[in-house]
Amino acid sequence: MIKEDISLALDYLKNSSPIYSDFSVASVLTDVDGNKFVGVNVELPSLTNGICAERNALYHAIAEGSKKYKRIVVVGGLHGEVTQLTPPCCVCRQALMDTCDPETFEIVVAINEEDYKVFKLKDLVPMGFGPDRLED
Repeated sequence: MIKEDISLALDYLKNSSPIYSDFSVASVLTDVDGNKFVGVNVELPSLTNGICAERNALYHAIAEGSKKYKRIVVVGGLHGEVTQLTPPCCVCRQALMDTCDPETFEIVVAINEEDYKVFKLKDLVPMGFGPDRLED
């Protein structure tokens, strides 16, 4: 399944719109039911209105009614060429902390279907702030 998600993310990489950075990113979020939600980074002339691929996929999932997530695959590279692992930015990591179980949720960063690493969200956001901090 991970390799299929990596392949799907690589296919969508061409749809990203990095008009300033020229750094393309695509992601595939899988929920616990196996549904896939794809996102790409979008940069806009008014810089603050752009969005990262990971949050794009997450918000797409939320818009479709999905609530529990298993994993996200992330690929990215300069000029659309994936040559190194591209982990989510801190804003995306926080959005994932806000919506995913850090103990079980997986973040897969990949170059291709054979060269990838899998992390638990808790390992990429040590001492992270999440919804559990708001409970009595």
